Amino acid sequence: MAMIPTSLATIGQIISRLFEMHGLDAPAMFRQHGVDPALLANSDARIPAHTWELLARDAAGKIPNPAFGLLAARCWHPSNLGALGYAWLSSSTLRTGLGRLERYWHLLGEASSAALEEDSSGVKLSVTGREMNPAAKAILTDITMSVLVDMCRMNAGSSLRPVAVHLKRERPTGGEVYRRHYGCAVQFDADEDSFTLSPRDAHRQLPTSNRQIAANLDQILAKRLAHLDKRNVVARCQANLFDQLISGEVSEDAMAEQLHMSRRTLQRKLAEADLTFQKLVDDTRRDLAMRHLDDPRHSITDVTFLLGFSQQSAFTRAFKRWTGMSPTEYRAQRSVTA
Repeated sequence: MAMIPTSLATIGQIISRLFEMHGLDAPAMFRQHGVDPALLANSDARIPAHTWELLARDAAGKIPNPAFGLLAARCWHPSNLGALGYAWLSSSTLRTGLGRLERYWHLLGEASSAALEEDSSGVKLSVTGREMNPAAKAILTDITMSVLVDMCRMNAGSSLRPVAVHLKRERPTGGEVYRRHYGCAVQFDADEDSFTLSPRDAHRQLPTSNRQIAANLDQILAKRLAHLDKRNVVARCQANLFDQLISGEVSEDAMAEQLHMSRRTLQRKLAEADLTFQKLVDDTRRDLAMRHLDDPRHSITDVTFLLGFSQQSAFTRAFKRWTGMSPTEYRAQRSVTA
């Protein structure tokens, strides 16, 4: 039987504040759709993801301003996003933070997903979700995108401006408010819902960063993601890899045993995600290597053993394969651009 997609209940606090700003009885609206308003304060609770569509459809008929969802930027708090909100605050750069959002997005909601792309023009985050009522979809997109951009501004400063915003929704009456809100031109009727940050803004070191806290939260988030969807073998492997790498005993057989499946079954399930166990280990090591090297408290020798390499030369060869430069060169480059 198919599982019903769920969302983090505390996100409802953002919706509730937004509705109340416009004079609506938010608790009554949640109760009408089978959600106890008290549940919105429970950081461990989840509610059906389609609840947001039902609430947005109700609000669309009661709030005359078609761009009211933009005001969600005034209604959110990091705690509304659970541990991911605090991991976001402690990220060393916006690029790192957006990577966390992409990786752990399903903790926020299983009915949508986020994808991160990077090229010479900047770093783009796009959000996709299931088809729904167009009016509700437009409202939920405005809420999501306005909160995401405001999250970036919380870390990097209120003057931050994306270089581009694309929205699939039709241009509403008074659409100029979107340009003022985002500080850049907004393309409506686009092929995707996304925003792009300049390379300089995306990679600038943030004053709010705390790499030690972020690393601890990453382990918590990986385990929560694995627990949320036990069918997600990739997430379960990543959660266990944190422990395997530190112990220096990275083994496909051990991973299969930890997941209570045969090695062949593990290989098949990873292949369904276009992965091999070795590629998953490499991807996880690469991501962790960059985060550890950004932390000046870790020597390159420290990073070598944190990633489960027996010798620094092996780590250096792997890092050159991933990035085209040595760990020392990478660290020197980051110190110049910080």
